[in-house]
Amino acid sequence: MVLSTAPAHCRTLTLSPMRDSPAQIAADIFTFHTVIYLQGNLPQVFEFDTIKEKTSDQVHFFFAKLNCRLYRKKDKTTELISANRLFGEKSLAFNEIYQNISELVYGAKLMPLNFKEKPELSRVTINDWIANKTENRIQNTLPKDSLNSNTVLVLVNTIYFKGQWKSKFDKKNVFKADFYVSKSKTCPVSMMYQETKFHYGRFTEDKVQVLELPYRGDDITMVLILPLKDTLLSEVEENLDLKKLTGWLHNMRETSVSVHLPRFRIEDSFSLKEKLQAMGLEDLFSPKDASLPGILEDEANDLYISDAFHKAFLEVNEEGSEAAAATAVMAVGRSINSNRELFVANKPFLLLIRESTINTMVFTGRVADPCDL
Repeated sequence: MVLSTAPAHCRTLTLSPMRDSPAQIAADIFTFHTVIYLQGNLPQVFEFDTIKEKTSDQVHFFFAKLNCRLYRKKDKTTELISANRLFGEKSLAFNEIYQNISELVYGAKLMPLNFKEKPELSRVTINDWIANKTENRIQNTLPKDSLNSNTVLVLVNTIYFKGQWKSKFDKKNVFKADFYVSKSKTCPVSMMYQETKFHYGRFTEDKVQVLELPYRGDDITMVLILPLKDTLLSEVEENLDLKKLTGWLHNMRETSVSVHLPRFRIEDSFSLKEKLQAMGLEDLFSPKDASLPGILEDEANDLYISDAFHKAFLEVNEEGSEAAAATAVMAVGRSINSNRELFVANKPFLLLIRESTINTMVFTGRVADPCDL
């Protein structure tokens, strides 16, 4: 999150809720709005009004407990690391309570920077910090000119994930296959293959197959959602909601599955401003209507969010997520199990990476065009 003092009568806050990680697909924007307190329509937009913990202190405590459970040490081959930091204009005094909540609950300690005189150097410093925390997978998150001499505060939230499959794909079984990007476009991909027992479900009414691939340690899994034949991914996305997803996960059963999954790498960066506004967070981006008190010691309440940035990276191959690349070879002969299910991801699909013991989604995304690998 980037907090700025605007010229003339108002100050601006550029928000960068950056879940930057090799397995990061969508921004987890819960951290920034809890740190800024529960103001305006935030509780309704994120449905905090539907949970038991409704007050600001209760929500902070709720997320502190969630973070402790989510980021506890998993299997020794799995890394799930969160790193947060506040970067503040060194000439300003920040509210002590705000700093304490940020540091004690979210681990985001304040680091002073000279935004006023050296905004570009400050931007480079922040981007270098992000790159360091994500093993250099996420770089240049804050675009050029995103900071200026009016910047007051930048809040950065990163996640780094690296895991190995519980059941790895054999490199000898990688082969070239067509991926159907659309009706008019196909391309060759390196298709991984294995047949073993996984949690799987075929939901004909919803026109999807759902497959769960566990990482070592079993706590973290990748859930793949593949449209059935003649069904577009956009149709699945339009009808997908939390209730439906929860039902799929609950009704999957362990069975033998013949899995065909392409190697893929996803890299993306974009502004979240329009997406957040579409969710209902319009007031926070309005100099007139935003209400963000309690950040500066002078109790200024003329702050608003000017933009929100997100950048993501995910790579999946035989070893797991964010593992070393391997040379592809043609597929070897395979025995046929007549009782197995077929899961052939040769067209666009959705993926989720979740912590299964607390049923928390860590990353979400879509694989629509893996043709570059």
